[in-house]
Amino acid sequence: MQWYCESITEYKRLKTREVKIGDLLLGNFHPIRVQTMTTTDTMDTIATVEQSIRCIEAGSELIRITAPSKNEAENLLNIKNELNKRGYHTPLVADIHFTPNAAEIAARIVEKVRVNPGNYVDKKKFEQIEYTDAEYSEEIDRIRERFTPLIRICKEYGTAMRIGTNHGSLSDRIMSRYGDTPMGMVESAMEFLRIARNETYHNIVLSMKSSNPQVMVQAYRLLVKTMFDEFGEIYPLHLGVTEAGDGEDGRIKSAVGIGTLMEDGLGDTIRVSLTEDPEFEIPVCKDLVKRYGPEDGKTERREVMSFGPPALQTSRLSYDPFSYQRRETFAIDNIGGKHVPVVIADLSKYENIAPADLQAIGYSYDVQTDKWNIGDAAADYIFCDQPLAFDLPGTLKVLLFHQQWLTATDKEKYFPLFDSPQYLDEGLEKSARLNFVMIDYHWEEYSLQQGERLFERLKKDNTAVICLSSPNKNAMQNIRSMFADLGHKNIQNPAIIICDSAHERTDETLIHYSTEAGGLLLDGFCDGVCFGYHYGNKNIPPQTKWVNSIAFGILQATRTRISKTEYISCPSCGRTLFDLQETTAKIRAVTNHLKGVKIAIMGCIVNGPGEMADADFGYVGSGPGKITLYKGKEVVKRNVNSEVAVEELINLIKENDAWVEV
Repeated sequence: MQWYCESITEYKRLKTREVKIGDLLLGNFHPIRVQTMTTTDTMDTIATVEQSIRCIEAGSELIRITAPSKNEAENLLNIKNELNKRGYHTPLVADIHFTPNAAEIAARIVEKVRVNPGNYVDKKKFEQIEYTDAEYSEEIDRIRERFTPLIRICKEYGTAMRIGTNHGSLSDRIMSRYGDTPMGMVESAMEFLRIARNETYHNIVLSMKSSNPQVMVQAYRLLVKTMFDEFGEIYPLHLGVTEAGDGEDGRIKSAVGIGTLMEDGLGDTIRVSLTEDPEFEIPVCKDLVKRYGPEDGKTERREVMSFGPPALQTSRLSYDPFSYQRRETFAIDNIGGKHVPVVIADLSKYENIAPADLQAIGYSYDVQTDKWNIGDAAADYIFCDQPLAFDLPGTLKVLLFHQQWLTATDKEKYFPLFDSPQYLDEGLEKSARLNFVMIDYHWEEYSLQQGERLFERLKKDNTAVICLSSPNKNAMQNIRSMFADLGHKNIQNPAIIICDSAHERTDETLIHYSTEAGGLLLDGFCDGVCFGYHYGNKNIPPQTKWVNSIAFGILQATRTRISKTEYISCPSCGRTLFDLQETTAKIRAVTNHLKGVKIAIMGCIVNGPGEMADADFGYVGSGPGKITLYKGKEVVKRNVNSEVAVEELINLIKENDAWVEV
């Protein structure tokens, strides 16, 4: 393995060890398994059983249930027996935090236990402590002493284990040496994995979860490389973005993180963590998984062409897949350089475009004042078939195919879009300011000589923005290899990715855009995005407003352009101390105008201050009817009555000058 996966230019699934979870086989090219987690009180046997059945019937292949203490761990037996009695034998997973004794009980009952190395033995006090090498070694010995009994129980009972690192619950010891980093996440898991291997226990799955898809992707990649370098083999991976939130944003964030890694060929089981009822997570999982194989679930290898002539195939990376660094480009107008990625709205399906149609992409025209109001999520450019019959808002510009551009009178607002042969035609008129050049992943159409001419021409043209696209099933890898070759050739023109969807279901289209564009943005590529839709059903009207929202949502999820409030909310579970869905909706309703503010809404302390490391403000359940409010990692108010907690959160935001009146 050259980097962290089998290939960056084709989909080739990574080989991992085979793990047995009850009768379910995981890893080693078995189908990618989908799973979820119950949100009921684990002590309520019937409610947990019935919710588990709804999830199983929706397609969940594993059911995770929280066991925060000895009592809940023991009650897993009643839940399992009742499920078996009703004819359901889906493997159960006990979710353990802080309580090794609960894990040791659960391991004798269910098919798998999940432990979090950040809080299984270590405690998180947010104290920066310096450890000598000897002191650090003593702490590892303490972990070994406390963790080994669970390993031996799992070996005896044939129980599988997930070593699940959470970005927000790294121990003070790990933080003191590695910081709040992907490397810290990896080392946290590797400490536990080394202990298990020393006990010749290998029935292990690993995860590297974060609410930040960028951190999560880097951590998983680094984990794979670390395991392979140290052991010469890789254990199965459980993929997930923790605290993704709900609705469209939760689905985008999950698809960006999980989909990017699956495009790399990583992942043996996935869970989409939404602040919704768990059965609603399963269709999203299925939409993700079915991209990587036929309906029977067998792994499909997608062969693709190499970009460029054979001598220029990607033999080395021109970027670092383990840390984010944006591709270096020069700026043309508002594209590239230090500018945030632009959004190009595809309006080419409209027969005639009226001022009112621009409302779907963030521009509202007020007839009385004869002024345009521009929203935070307003597209920067539109692509259409002909010049518009009205004056454009001040910041909006238009792309037209070259022939139509020649008919436009306003060359300051309208810019030409060339295919590669047109761009190479010296006789065609071009803009002195900004030209868009399409490069499709079909190099068999052009000779090697034409390809070299194109590269040389682009390198000397400070008006040319490259537009990359691929019609292949392997589009993300195709375009990534194109970016890699641009890096090798030292071509620094800004580049936009064009991603088209032919899916008729909006859920599938969301997954498609998020996975293909998200992975490229997380790798530091792309100075802009354009999402097109080519439905087979001509009766489906253009989904312009929705697609524009998806574009800005993907940029937000990849942290490349912030245009709205971000919510980090956990998916709820049996530990949750208030109605998470209702509270999230209530907080969203009064704060969704706070552009760039990150608000964490956590059901309990397990996913509380740790996962809020990336948040500006936090709202965490601390007891029945009680809420603790945070500013960053710092507790500001404890045990606030839930009836007034949202109001107190708003006051906290105002006190810190982050509030904006609507």
